[in-house]
Amino acid sequence: MKRIYWILIFTAVALITVTGCKKFLTREPLSGSLDDLKSGKLESQVYVMYSHLPWDWGFNLSWIDFHSIRDDDAEKGSNQTDGAEVNTEFDQFVGYTKNDWALNSYWNDHYAVITAANNALATAKELNVSDPGSLRNIGEACFFRAYCYFELVKDFGEVPLINYAVLKPEDAIRAKSPIDSIYMQIDSDLNVAAQYLPLTTAEYGVGFDGRLTKGAANTLWAQTYLFRKNWARVIGLCQEVIGSGQYLLVPNFTDLWKAGPNGFGHNTTESIWEVQTSVGQNAATNSAVDNGTMWQTCQSIRQGGASNDWNLGWGWNTPTQHLVDEWDATDPRKNQTILYSGQYDGGPAEGGYGRTLPPYSASESGGIARKYWNKKVYSDPAMHEFTGQLTGNADWLGHRILRYADVLLMLAEASNETGDGATAEANLELIRARARGGNNAVLPHIPFTSQEQMRVAIKNERRWEFAMEGYRFYDLVRWTPAAGGIDTIDAPRVLGPIGYQPKNALYPLPQQVIDLSGGLLKQNPDY
Repeated sequence: MKRIYWILIFTAVALITVTGCKKFLTREPLSGSLDDLKSGKLESQVYVMYSHLPWDWGFNLSWIDFHSIRDDDAEKGSNQTDGAEVNTEFDQFVGYTKNDWALNSYWNDHYAVITAANNALATAKELNVSDPGSLRNIGEACFFRAYCYFELVKDFGEVPLINYAVLKPEDAIRAKSPIDSIYMQIDSDLNVAAQYLPLTTAEYGVGFDGRLTKGAANTLWAQTYLFRKNWARVIGLCQEVIGSGQYLLVPNFTDLWKAGPNGFGHNTTESIWEVQTSVGQNAATNSAVDNGTMWQTCQSIRQGGASNDWNLGWGWNTPTQHLVDEWDATDPRKNQTILYSGQYDGGPAEGGYGRTLPPYSASESGGIARKYWNKKVYSDPAMHEFTGQLTGNADWLGHRILRYADVLLMLAEASNETGDGATAEANLELIRARARGGNNAVLPHIPFTSQEQMRVAIKNERRWEFAMEGYRFYDLVRWTPAAGGIDTIDAPRVLGPIGYQPKNALYPLPQQVIDLSGGLLKQNPDY
């Protein structure tokens, strides 16, 4: 992406303040003349949306709390006193304050991007733009608004639907909209995005890796229909992404989690949408070349005490003992996803660098505070040397928000649910074949024998393929039958032992937003 981070100066037009609802969607006056904006199209306003992703908590640390810490495979990590409230609210489903940094930042940051999208779309309408570049910008704005509302509807259910630029503070005070209305807006936005976004980032020009494409719109759209169990739409959208010919599984699973010293995210053939970074040589002493992201820093290995050679980050989002125990050791992805304190990292074949981790120590005295770590954010020692960021910071690996493996497994699931076992089997096998890495003694082919048998196989495959990536909690919730029945791996059965109750499918709204609405916004049930 062409030096997207200097565009941070534009975020003033979209800031959400934590002081509340009356300010979080206010639109500032347009700067410059209309002629200036026409010649510049909508680029600066669109860059605002991208600029929120690398460092806003709502798309990094708080995102991890909502997406990953709530499942059975990940826990908060770090040490016990660091963000202790996350242990109760996200790990144990109790003690909700409804007014903490994780909740507030998640809500505020997503509405900040919605604000930026609304502003850009209002400008486009005001200027009546129709040139190809502006139409792409409209597609980007519609995608971002749909993405944020999909995140919000998954986590909170009914939320205020603000799909216009707010000119007066009182315009931002809205009651919650029905879930169906939120999805209608998402469908409308993604329909526009799929029409206007380019097939490849090359259509933006040279150096714009990471900008949105038609494949990203269709993949996100398929995800939304997966949650609504509209299997036919999932199949059609996934087939469109596959048929575009733009994406392939990378041959080696471990290659997904690497970023070399060129300073940019890897943008592999499997990447449909990922947050970009630009981290140059000697970044530790030259801030001009350090345009990284919080994503890797907040999850990398944490070591305290006098010796901190392994103090590479904040140590959040760590594997649970439950994941370690349930994962078959013959699956190569297990040791490609989990790092073990006190053990050899497995070398290049397992995504390691030939190093041995310090031993586990609850006090961090000479050791590190967790038995297991997320290997998908394991930082390359060569990059630490290249950047000069030797400890405490690993910020060059961007978040891969959408990847091609999900398209294949969504197609497998939807095909199975519509009685097409052959397509389900074939797409499941594509994922397993890549994972076995040529070793046919592991991860044997799973033939279709029944819909229920294939359903369980696909559910299990999603768990192993996407471990620590923030899919599982939402999968467990959407797999829970609407009538309240319990199968072998739905949310009440899996998460119940750690405190989950049906109400926890949704999170409570921030109390500050309810208060500032004058009671117009109502809290979610049972909170």
